[in-house]
Amino acid sequence: MRTLRMLVPILLFSGLAVAAPAQDFPAERIFAAAMGDWNRDDSQDLVVIAQPAEGSDEDNGVYIYLADPSEARLKLTVAAPNKVWGNLTLFGQEPGVTALANGSIKLTSQNSAVGRDRWEQSLTIAYRNGQFVVAGYTYSSYDTLEPNNTSQCDLNVLTGKGTANGKPIAAKAEPVTFEAWNDEIGQKACGFSAR
Repeated sequence: MRTLRMLVPILLFSGLAVAAPAQDFPAERIFAAAMGDWNRDDSQDLVVIAQPAEGSDEDNGVYIYLADPSEARLKLTVAAPNKVWGNLTLFGQEPGVTALANGSIKLTSQNSAVGRDRWEQSLTIAYRNGQFVVAGYTYSSYDTLEPNNTSQCDLNVLTGKGTANGKPIAAKAEPVTFEAWNDEIGQKACGFSAR
């Protein structure tokens, strides 16, 4: 919630009002946010992670807004409910979002707290040709009971090139919109079985 508390004054200072459709999620479900210039128009844009409705078995939603300076507000551009795993009840399972210096978005998820299978994953989301695409995928895992049982992958989704467990890999290079992205795409390209 600290990120959200810091975000509200920034939005008010910048003169932008957040116009989120009420049917998407109430503000109290937002638990992570980041601002950056996603479409390189010199205006501050916004991305938020929002928890699903109470009692839902869905994952968290990701909502990306682009600034519309002519209307002095942010417009919802991507609504991706049930998109990123994680929760706030256990330390080491919370997802996160960061604005990168190049204008991209870094979305992270992890399990570094429960069970023997620990993992961390990040997606780099970039604005290309009027849509948000997954530009990069990184994944690492380890088994707390078998220290030599590890996996690591770093994939440039746009070129299809990367490394998995220290070896070069090549996958089909095609843009995948963030909305269409499924973690199995990255796992398959890396040669791993899906979690």
